[in-house]
Parts: sequence; C-alpha cells; structure tokens
Amino acid sequence: MKKLQLPLFVALVLTFSACKKEQQETEKFSGPKLKENVNPNAALLSFSLNNWMSVLADQNSIATISIPGTHDSGATVEPVAGTAKCQNLSIADQLNAGVRYLDIRCRHIDNAFAIHHGAIYQNLNFSDVLNACINFLNSHPTEAIIMSVKEEHTPSNNTRSFEQTFDSYVQQNPGKWDLGNNIPTLGSIRGKIRLLRRFSGSSPKGIDATAWADNTTFDINNAAANLKVQDFYNVNDVNTKWTRIETLLNEAKNDTSNKLYLNYASGYKAGIFSIPSITTVSNSVNPKITTFFTNNTHGKFGIIPLDFVDSGRSQLIINTNF
Repeated sequence: MKKLQLPLFVALVLTFSACKKEQQETEKFSGPKLKENVNPNAALLSFSLNNWMSVLADQNSIATISIPGTHDSGATVEPVAGTAKCQNLSIADQLNAGVRYLDIRCRHIDNAFAIHHGAIYQNLNFSDVLNACINFLNSHPTEAIIMSVKEEHTPSNNTRSFEQTFDSYVQQNPGKWDLGNNIPTLGSIRGKIRLLRRFSGSSPKGIDATAWADNTTFDINNAAANLKVQDFYNVNDVNTKWTRIETLLNEAKNDTSNKLYLNYASGYKAGIFSIPSITTVSNSVNPKITTFFTNNTHGKFGIIPLDFVDSGRSQLIINTNF
C-alpha cells in the first residue's frame, strides 16, 4: 500500500502544477496588471493622461495594454480641407493627452527627414518630433512611446540610405531609443522610444513591420514578434470600415497570446473627382469609438491609432487598462 502512495502523491503534484502552469499561461496575456501598491478601485484616480503608464506593472507586455495612438501623427497642414490634415494636436500635446503610439512619415531629403503626408510637407522635421518625444520622456520617465517610422513621398538629394539617416538620428540620443525586435515589457522600455520599423533595414532593428500589406487586415509573423494589423484606409463604405475596426477590437480582447494588435481607426473616402476626404471617415468612426469604449470599459484592445485624437477618446481607451 505504501508503494502506491508515493506515485499517487507525485501524480497529484504534477497534475496540480500542470493546471497551475496552464492557468498562469492563460492569464499571462489576458490583460494589464497594476503595480503592487496600487489599489484597483483607486487606479483611475491615481494617474493623469501624461503619466498613465506609471500605475501599470513593469512585467506587462505592451501587447496586454490598450494604447491610444495617432495616424499620421505629424499631419496638421493641408492645402485643401479634408485632404491631408489628420491631427489638430501637436506631437507634444498628443503625448500629454495620453497618446503613446506615434505614426511618423518621413521624406528623405538632403540626408535628413522632413515630415510629410504624401506630397504635403507638414512644416515639421523629424528632429522636431524627437525633441518633443525626448522632452516628454525626460519629464515623464514612467512612460514609453512606440514609434512607427515609414518612408514617405519621393527621396531627394541624398548620399546615404534612409536607414543610415535614421541611424544618425538615433546616434544623437542613443539612450532614448530601444531598438529591440521583440514585443517588449513595459518595464524594459520606460523612458524610451521603441521603434516599429516600416522601412527596410540591413539588420534587426525595432519591431519589424516591413511586411505591411496594403489597405486590408493582415498578420505579420516574425521570429521575434507577431502582429495583427487593420489598416483599411481607402474607405468605400464607412460602415464596413467600422465593422473591421470592431472585429479586431474584439479579437484583441479575447486573444491570450502575446500578439500585438494595431487597429487603425483612420482612413479617407474618395469624393467628387476622386478627391480624398479624411473627415468623412473620422466624423463617422470617432463617435463610434467613443460609444464602443463607453460600453467596453475593461480589457486589452491593442493599439488604436486615431485621426483627430482628443483627450476624451484617449481617456476612454486608457481607462480599459484599469
């Protein structure tokens, strides 16, 4: 009888351990965790929009956090209404309003980066963007910025590659960049800019999003990082656009893997003479974003880049982390 007790005990221990491990793995990416000294009931009162990451635990993967972002973050200038402007707030104001994902479009000209939306120069340069980010992070070291960098428009008068020029900017403030290619934990990138790379590189550099598909919903599966992106930007029907956004929001909430979701709420609808109208899409989608997050107040919903972000919608997205 005694010979049976030890194997039985071992079996019970192994079963319990396996169940516990399975539970931990299921819970691991089920949603963000607060710091140990933060009361969940008081969490919403313990942060401001400029430091909301401060109450989240270091071990959180950024894939578990609902993050407000902006599409074409530097696009505030347009020659014709509705055709190029995507934001009312400056980069600094976006960050202070809780935005932690920036979508930066750079024209490579004279061995430097000018911020463009298509052919339209935005009266802003990459150095201006970085100064705003670094000043913000110096003042708010608990925060982290995920920055998508993409080449825009036609290169002109350069003697080096886009990547080499990007590297020259990094070298100016190397301590403020994190060029890891995995999906990081929040603690590992606090006070830094984590690159999401949409330009070709000669070596691993940032989260590799170079396999970005056009005008659709798609997966990017790399050895170091898995992403799912909705970027249906040429919108023939605003209701279809919203359906795609909502579908991915719900998928992100229910996914317990460490996949990073990028769900672009932006786009344009072609009007008369095929002239694009950005506001036709944003005026339809943004109120639906407000309604969705008013009704869905907790969960992980991924990164949601918006056109014409404001503090109200940003706050609703952030609140789902608590």
